[in-house]
Amino acid sequence: MPTETSKTTAATTLPELNKLAAALSHPVRWRILKELANGQPHMVLEVARAVGCSADMTSKHLAKLRAAGLVVQGHAQLYQIPAQLLPTPGAAEVDCGLCLLRLDSV
Repeated sequence: MPTETSKTTAATTLPELNKLAAALSHPVRWRILKELANGQPHMVLEVARAVGCSADMTSKHLAKLRAAGLVVQGHAQLYQIPAQLLPTPGAAEVDCGLCLLRLDSV
């Protein structure tokens, strides 16, 4: 039987529904997630080139995704999707617990 602590830990790793919905409300953010779905960390400029957006605008989109818990900013300001949200390495999908985002059609 799970303890109260394990329930709390599991709940905090999932994005909140309202933040998730707000983060997914822009098509560029979907393209960013698709770019990061391989599980490898990327620099802002790499993501910007891949999604066809300026570095400044990409940073703003990454901030929204980060606030929702869909991406994390690691060492040397590299962005990636948290490992617990990637069900299979290299798969074009993100498992948010509340929903499964299939990014291969983006």
